[in-house]
Amino acid sequence: MAGLVIAMDGPSGSGKSSASRGVARALGLRYLDTGAMYRAMTWWMLRQGVDLADSDAIVARAAEPEIVSGTDPGGPTIHVDGIDVAGPIRETEVTASVSVVAAVPEVRSRLVALQREIIGDGDIVVEGRDIGTVVAPDATLKIYLTASAEARARRRHAELAGTTVEAQQAAMARRDTIDSTRRADPLSMAAGAVELDTTALNLEEVIAEVLRLAEARRGSGAKGDGSRSDTGHTYERT
Repeated sequence: MAGLVIAMDGPSGSGKSSASRGVARALGLRYLDTGAMYRAMTWWMLRQGVDLADSDAIVARAAEPEIVSGTDPGGPTIHVDGIDVAGPIRETEVTASVSVVAAVPEVRSRLVALQREIIGDGDIVVEGRDIGTVVAPDATLKIYLTASAEARARRRHAELAGTTVEAQQAAMARRDTIDSTRRADPLSMAAGAVELDTTALNLEEVIAEVLRLAEARRGSGAKGDGSRSDTGHTYERT
């Protein structure tokens, strides 16, 4: 599948990360988590004491940090100024602030440019919120993963200690609102994307469906057909 680019978009908890890595491993492709890059930028801003309520302050420093993303689906890495931040960027403070930083157009412009450099000639699965719409609109296959609000909250609750499903659902609703209404590159389904509802799917089934779509796209040479794919089982993160 030389030159293949699979764009995986969708909101938090829809299963993008696990599915994207699984697909990349199955096809022998590279993997890029663009959300980790926005989290890395947010972590750096917090560490530098930048006032995140002041977009001008964010803009003034957005070009400073060196962000390097690894693309091995078996062990993706993310470094800021040579520091491994794979753990810190998943902490509560970053999670609560990342949508604010990601909404700043200058931040998005800089990171989209970096993402396109990494994508290069393809052979990669890229996950995020604007891959099919902005980063790689000509991707071979564009997938938009969705799931019910309750299912998404349950998945995130299972990953995080010291929280409740209700709290996660409320937090994700706030983030969805910011991500889908921001002025720069809002979360939306790309033209020609295949919508895949993962509410009733387990991880293996999601991966299998994306692999089937990738094989069909390779065979036809076509872009996404804007179809919807739904099946009925229970999603379990593995």
